[in-house]
Amino acid sequence: MYRAGTPADCTSLGISKALFPTVPDLVVSGINKGSNCGYHIVYSGTVAGAREAFFYGIPAISVSYDWVKGKSGVHDFTLAAQACIPIISAVVVEIKNQKFPQSCFLNVDVPNNAANHKGYKLTKQGNSIVKMGWKQVTSETEEQKMSSDMTNIDTQTPKDSCTSSVSPEQLLFAREVRGYVLDHEDTDHKSLQEGYITVTPLAALSQAEVDCRAYFRDWLQSVTELPSSSAL
Repeated sequence: MYRAGTPADCTSLGISKALFPTVPDLVVSGINKGSNCGYHIVYSGTVAGAREAFFYGIPAISVSYDWVKGKSGVHDFTLAAQACIPIISAVVVEIKNQKFPQSCFLNVDVPNNAANHKGYKLTKQGNSIVKMGWKQVTSETEEQKMSSDMTNIDTQTPKDSCTSSVSPEQLLFAREVRGYVLDHEDTDHKSLQEGYITVTPLAALSQAEVDCRAYFRDWLQSVTELPSSSAL
């Protein structure tokens, strides 16, 4: 029996006909507790759930709510869902009319103040990211359960602990925020912070920048001309 899995596993099972007799017209992954913008999209389980459906040609939407620790509450998920209903309904219409593009899926982020959002805004993925580090903790209770964008981590200074009598196998560590890289361009994260519900089309392929491709084109040519022993 399969007892645990990722959001992508849930999607895979749901569209496989092993659990349900039919394949869904639309997969909605989320709502995630925490935004999924910028580089965080790359390892987001919520986005991966929608991407899994995309792999099999099924329209999909990933939805995340910009949860703020100490400010947001459970009721905000209801407000976020209500704010996304027009988008989901419109997508369903496009699917029925066979107009929804098969070359992408949608990533939707709802701002913290969902009830007073500024409207929907088409955005592109930026390069915002929360820079992380590690701290040693003295017990498992000090570890924090993180959302995929890791905005809810305790950033207090770690307690001093004696490690001289602790074996490496017994050491405990937890992640902590060390800094932020934020977009200043008109991207998903910036628009989300401005109060918009961001709608970002995504695909499965991630292309490197043009200058990187040009560099490695010349570099690879030089590699093939070298004898294999020169790399040692």
